[in-house]
Amino acid sequence: MSIRIGILGYGNLGRGVEAAIGQNPDLELAAVFTRRPPETLRIQTAGVKVLAEAELKHRQGDIDVLVICGGSATDLPVQTPKYAALYNVVDSFDTHARVPEHFAAADAAAREAGKVCVISCGWDPGMFSLNRLYAGAILPQGRDYTFWGKGVSQGHSDAVRRIEGVMDARQYTIPVPQAVEAVRKGENPELSTRQKHTRECFVVAKEGADRAKIEQEIKTMPNYFADYDTTVHFISQEEMQRDHSGLPHGGNVIRTGVTGSGNGHVIEYRLNLSSNPEFTGAVLAAYARAAFRMNSEGAAGCKTVFDIAPAYLSPLSGEELRAHLL
Repeated sequence: MSIRIGILGYGNLGRGVEAAIGQNPDLELAAVFTRRPPETLRIQTAGVKVLAEAELKHRQGDIDVLVICGGSATDLPVQTPKYAALYNVVDSFDTHARVPEHFAAADAAAREAGKVCVISCGWDPGMFSLNRLYAGAILPQGRDYTFWGKGVSQGHSDAVRRIEGVMDARQYTIPVPQAVEAVRKGENPELSTRQKHTRECFVVAKEGADRAKIEQEIKTMPNYFADYDTTVHFISQEEMQRDHSGLPHGGNVIRTGVTGSGNGHVIEYRLNLSSNPEFTGAVLAAYARAAFRMNSEGAAGCKTVFDIAPAYLSPLSGEELRAHLL
């Protein structure tokens, strides 16, 4: 029996979830729900239902798990608790500082409805979070380091595009190689924000725009660029489309620590992603499987990646996992 998945939101992440479902024979894309008029949405999967978001209150019998692909950090705090009252839900909420309050709201709704809601799935939070936990449990006397990139930061790119005179922009987060190597060598450096990452911006300016003013506004933007060494390149729209149309990303989680009489160890988890939304979509699909299985066993309430055993993620049976992967 296939697990029937619904997708709310059909941007890059929604398409990533769809692609992942197509690669898992036990998952079935049952419907796509859109905030836009359904007739304006073209999707790749033949025969799937495309429905208005308002239809979600009537489709509980058609959907086993709803994957919510929020368009912004403000969408999911509203949508996840709302729909956890109707469905098993998975989301990719990624504002680390607000996870506790998001968890509390989703947990209350899911427990009352007898559903499972899995929040903050992706690679950070998500896979990186798991690896920080595993490494810290194994090496309690140690230190965590997280490096992001090289990759496109969609939020920072949007911030640049909001500057007056900017027509288009991409911003890349880049780890400082010397910092990464020092950590890998077990030197345990104290690293400031500026010492860990640099930022590189590619900007298409509107005709007649003041490029010097744009560059200054980027480099001094608080919470985005002011704490980093930032390089700004002005390019044409043709160059943007040719060289910067993809959404690559990735990074490293490294834990250094000691055991016994001072023997040093380094644990590293690395991701190199050609498509951030497609990889994140694959993570969401695996956790949708887990949410359905856990709810089928009677579980309810909000969960994070910390609460879900790895076997729930895999399409393989316990016997197959023990025979081939253990």
